Amino acid sequence: MIKKNLFISSSFILFIFLLDRLSKTYVIYLNNKLLGSEIFSSNFLNIYLIWNEGIAFGLFSFNEKTFYNILTILILIIILVIFIMIMKSDGLKKYSLLMILGGALGNVFDRLYYKAVPDFIDFHIGNFHWFIFNVADIFISLGVFFMIFLEFTDKTKNKKNEFF
Repeated sequence: MIKKNLFISSSFILFIFLLDRLSKTYVIYLNNKLLGSEIFSSNFLNIYLIWNEGIAFGLFSFNEKTFYNILTILILIIILVIFIMIMKSDGLKKYSLLMILGGALGNVFDRLYYKAVPDFIDFHIGNFHWFIFNVADIFISLGVFFMIFLEFTDKTKNKKNEFF
């Protein structure tokens, strides 16, 4: 049973990681082929490559290598903590953490290999643009969303902590 769970969990993480890698590799290829042109553009979605040296959605971008390296080490520590949490979880909570881990591994791979994370999905309404993100960010965001959802809907929590 443990081997089956390990196989399913590993396969889920690998699927997310490979989907992220394939999408980023394809966009980088198209960007090089089109010499930096916008790859796709529509009324609500643009696909074009930017290199993110910060954390999620370009936050905390630094030009100094020292801060970048500290940030990368911090992300690796968080990945280790998520891995430990996965070992202690089950059900939807476990799959939420697996989504976060799969996405985080995709982005940390890029930080180590490219020294930046390729982001390329740009949703917008008129001139209002959301942060540019990638497939790994989608899975990280979904995992966090499900974790928050579980916190609000978990009926087995201790009733002493409720206000009403």
